[in-house]
Amino acid sequence: MTSDHSLSPREVFLALVHGVAEGRWEELPNLYAERTHVVHPFDPRRAPALRTRDELREHFRPTDATPRLHRRAADITIHQTTDPEVIVAEFEYQGTITDTGEPFAQPAIFVLRVRNGEIVSSRDYVDHLTAARIRGQLDGLVAAVNAAPTTSA
Repeated sequence: MTSDHSLSPREVFLALVHGVAEGRWEELPNLYAERTHVVHPFDPRRAPALRTRDELREHFRPTDATPRLHRRAADITIHQTTDPEVIVAEFEYQGTITDTGEPFAQPAIFVLRVRNGEIVSSRDYVDHLTAARIRGQLDGLVAAVNAAPTTSA
């Protein structure tokens, strides 16, 4: 999977979600522009934006502690917008945790801007609690949120 400047936003999104589902981690960063802006607004840890292809390479890199998941992208609905570069995509990853056989469904909505076949910005609204649970990281996530300083509005 390499960046193809002829790919539409829809095609880039489908390459992304199917690439994640199939674990093609080395190929995924190539879907993004060298300079990009990827945020996860619902991330309880409030991680900073990913701004370069190298940061995305690190983001997608699996570790030995990463549990094996069998998953597929399902229930995909892609909404075109009045801006030809921007789509809104609703979907969920459905699958099982390989070691336990436990099923899961992780819903998400991505708002992507694709220019010349590359993602130049993305707002990824993901179910972070399910993501942490299926990776065995829920206790760590709760502890991190509890330890974070609170802000008042």
